[in-house]
Amino acid sequence: MPILPAEPDRYPAQLFDQPADDEPVERAWFVLHTRPRQEKSLARHLHASGVSYYLPAVPRRRRFSTRVLTAHMPLFPGYLFLLADREERQVALGSNRVAHAIEVHDQCRLWEDLRQVDRLLGSGMPVATETRIAPGTPVEITTGPLAGLCGTVVKTASGRRFVVRVDFIHQGASVLLEDCSLLPLRGVVAAAS
Repeated sequence: MPILPAEPDRYPAQLFDQPADDEPVERAWFVLHTRPRQEKSLARHLHASGVSYYLPAVPRRRRFSTRVLTAHMPLFPGYLFLLADREERQVALGSNRVAHAIEVHDQCRLWEDLRQVDRLLGSGMPVATETRIAPGTPVEITTGPLAGLCGTVVKTASGRRFVVRVDFIHQGASVLLEDCSLLPLRGVVAAAS
């Protein structure tokens, strides 16, 4: 069986290149809670229909006998982010792959959260899903490839991790911190991390 290349994780390819303010008022972000294991199928359907979406994915390696295969799995299983007007939203809902469409009340916040997740994925560092965001010290990374990202530092068994939250779905993405310079965000006293 041939190995398929990674599918596009967004449409259009330059989705995050434009400022959030440039988006027409009639288009808005929705969080689509998909039916089980339907995220990629829905993304293919939206891509073919020319509807804007974002499905962050991470590579996962699996060994089958003597072969090691890499699959690109959704970072947030069960969720796809849709940027659509009323008609485009109906295209997604009509696919029979969506269990529930969730309206986003803070559009700018979701834009920023998704941009940070995209930048985290683009860093080339191994990214993990964080399903329970523990309280921690809000920080900004000041040096390295992730400079400018804001998030939270949490302690795990593997060490200190930097978490970028997508508050709307109460999940996030994290990378293991090595030698990054961190600056506590204004008005916040740093806790031991």
